Amino acid sequence: MEPTSALKEWDAQCQALANGSSALLLRKGGIMETHEGFEVEHRAFLLYPTFLHQNPAELRLPFQPLLRPDPAPGLIHFATSAEVVQVWRIEDLDVALSLEPFQALNVQAIERRFHYRNRPWLHALLLRTSPLATPVSVPETPEMLGCVSWVPLFQPAGPTLAPVCSEAQLQELELQLQARLGPGLNRLPTT
Repeated sequence: MEPTSALKEWDAQCQALANGSSALLLRKGGIMETHEGFEVEHRAFLLYPTFLHQNPAELRLPFQPLLRPDPAPGLIHFATSAEVVQVWRIEDLDVALSLEPFQALNVQAIERRFHYRNRPWLHALLLRTSPLATPVSVPETPEMLGCVSWVPLFQPAGPTLAPVCSEAQLQELELQLQARLGPGLNRLPTT
């Protein structure tokens, strides 16, 4: 499936997903999202690393070494493709906080995202990530700017290499997440 969009996320989280130290992303959305907030509009996409609003105080200690200044301001470097394996909508803060060990954000960041815009929920996305065979760098255009989650791509991304996590690793992680989330939490469709 060839991605036609990119998902903006903090650079440190994109690196964690790209190197396999995380496969889970907790999302709420940006200030320019629709009234309903962030939705998982695409099942395959590129990771769009952003340095805007990246907050070192909201990253767990093991992910702090991934923080770096923007290596090429005005240029977006697409190096990783992602596919949604599973997505859950979480409406219980304690459940959301229980996911801290599985991803890069600390409890303060999870709580802030959970309560953002006074709408208590967030999405948990289990992702299969793969490096692009040939990374693509493009100039950041005015259409790409702003606090939005999804950005359309205007050129094909090309083929990917093998996923950074094996299918067995992803299945094991999904089982662990489902145990934390509980049987009553419905998964959202992934197709």
